[in-house]
Amino acid sequence: MKCSGTITLTTDFGLSDPYVGIMKGVILSINPAARVIDISHLISAGSVLKAAGIIQESYTFFPKGTVHMAVVDPGVGSERRLILLETEEYFFVGPDNGIFWPIIVTHPDIKVIHLTESKYFLPNITHTFHGRDIFAPVAAHLSRGVDPRKMGHPVSDPVPLKVPRPQQKGEVLSGQVIRVDHFGNLITNILQKNLDRFSGSARPVIKIGEMVVEGVSKTYADASAGETLAMIGSSGLLEIAVNLGRACDRLGLNSEDIVGTKIEVARGI
Repeated sequence: MKCSGTITLTTDFGLSDPYVGIMKGVILSINPAARVIDISHLISAGSVLKAAGIIQESYTFFPKGTVHMAVVDPGVGSERRLILLETEEYFFVGPDNGIFWPIIVTHPDIKVIHLTESKYFLPNITHTFHGRDIFAPVAAHLSRGVDPRKMGHPVSDPVPLKVPRPQQKGEVLSGQVIRVDHFGNLITNILQKNLDRFSGSARPVIKIGEMVVEGVSKTYADASAGETLAMIGSSGLLEIAVNLGRACDRLGLNSEDIVGTKIEVARGI
């Protein structure tokens, strides 16, 4: 596969420190022609699950041959592996901690390479900044067309990630909030196909905390200002929103505590 020269970055580094800029500097020092795109640097610290979901939601919207680099790495400096993945259309670079598990399970022919060839790393490797010292230079070399097979050896046992799935018990479909976006919308793990299969021709009744929503809207404007609604968002997942408001504020919890909150769907009339 030919690399497009585009590299995306997803991290939990935040925006107040120089870490993201430093990684970009490393990339551009190796490949000045690289196009570096930020997906997000505001992942909750150490939240591999949240990062995995954001990568899964984003990666297909980039040109074929894009290198997707992700660094949410609570085990940095430990014995966890450094990996490079290659599908038919994309590359992925990051720690072997489950961050790419949703990609792995949907691509049975994926190639997973344990990065071991230090000539593609920076000369001095620290224990705390593998994003700068290893992942950024590897991504940059890939973007220049270096064969991934030169960077390490294949492995067949990448670390899995436990991803919560919606469950149906009797007459109730249960899921959970997996993310709160910038607008305060509650993104759940219930796909439209899960909801359609469960509800059939019935009108779904959705409950989360003390909030109850009947039916699924097509747009935010289907509800009056300040009214709570449910809809299928751009990622194909059921979300709870408030028109011209923030659904997260109505649960009485901060955004981090909301993740994992149970959501239940019943069949209405």
